[in-house]
Amino acid sequence: MKIRKADARDVSRIAEILVFVKRMNYRAIFHNDDYSFNELQVLSVAKEYSSKEMLDHIWVYDDGIVKGMIRIDGAEIKELYVDHFFQGQGIGAELIEFAKIEYHAKFLWVLEKNIDAIRFYERHGFRKTDTKKLEAGTTENILLMEC
Repeated sequence: MKIRKADARDVSRIAEILVFVKRMNYRAIFHNDDYSFNELQVLSVAKEYSSKEMLDHIWVYDDGIVKGMIRIDGAEIKELYVDHFFQGQGIGAELIEFAKIEYHAKFLWVLEKNIDAIRFYERHGFRKTDTKKLEAGTTENILLMEC
């Protein structure tokens, strides 16, 4: 299987994927260039994700190149990101199915305005609920999805 537990050697690649995918997907929603280009930096994200506590919950899709990551905590999918260059190749689908089968992932939170992500999760058996809350530090809602 191409999905394996993340370890310290993956931290810089995970950070790179997170930073660039978040810029691509969230800049249009949040309209916050200061956050996107000053606060959201590969080095600071790598530091955040390098702790054992964080790495214990992350799996990567690695076929010789780390192309995606998923962070699972209990039954919750906390994050799922695939490098922009490798999107549309079934990597996200493999990661989400891995989480559902191996870790019995049952729910996640998604930005209400992230229509592409919502469609992706719906294709993989998640459904929108009526439960919403503000994303911390923003004016945007996140939506609970369950499968």
